[in-house]
Amino acid sequence: MRDLSCGEHRIYLELLVRRVDCRSCGKVKRERLTWLADNPFYTKRFAWLVGRRCRAATIKDVANELQLGWDTVKELEKQYMREQLRRAGRPAPRVIGIDEISVGRGHNYRIVVSDLLRRRPIWFGGKDNSEQSLELFFQEWGKTKTCGIYLAVMDMWKPFRSATLKHVPDASILFDKFHVVSHLGDALDEVRQSECGRLTGKSRQFIKGQKYGSSDKFVPRSLDIALGGMM
Repeated sequence: MRDLSCGEHRIYLELLVRRVDCRSCGKVKRERLTWLADNPFYTKRFAWLVGRRCRAATIKDVANELQLGWDTVKELEKQYMREQLRRAGRPAPRVIGIDEISVGRGHNYRIVVSDLLRRRPIWFGGKDNSEQSLELFFQEWGKTKTCGIYLAVMDMWKPFRSATLKHVPDASILFDKFHVVSHLGDALDEVRQSECGRLTGKSRQFIKGQKYGSSDKFVPRSLDIALGGMM
């Protein structure tokens, strides 16, 4: 199995692993070596090295640097990440962020829940971005650890809001600024189109063509006021 390199030289360890007959179950069992990675062709400290390198470089770059296969680097990185999650534990979150990501082609979604105070993702799952999928997070973490959530940040997707308030009814819901500004922009467009159709002459010329013109210097300030100084 491969171990940490010594300078420019790659180091491999060769050893004999004992196999014994188990008197209890009658099966042949292999000696367990705690310093080996999940992939027995690498030591655990070599797997940690790969994991740390993947924090600052792509899997392809790490594979080229250490002369490993892409799939091997990916599996060693997963072991490193699982160990980091084990060490971090599962402290009860108080402020969470909820969002969905697209997996594969088409509208195939999974939900990501993050602990915004500790700045890290804490749950990934579900079959889509439905209310039932988000409820899996609350069921998996349990009422004891989720009852302290007092703020949930999300977009304006109703299933997320419904599932959150169902399990933590006292939590406040904060919509992310991007979607709020997007809706305000749509509202401004409707007003602009309405005024453009109502006015004539020079008054209409002032409205027409101003969506991306000089008036956009005024729009952000209007949105800032509407959002209570969030921008």
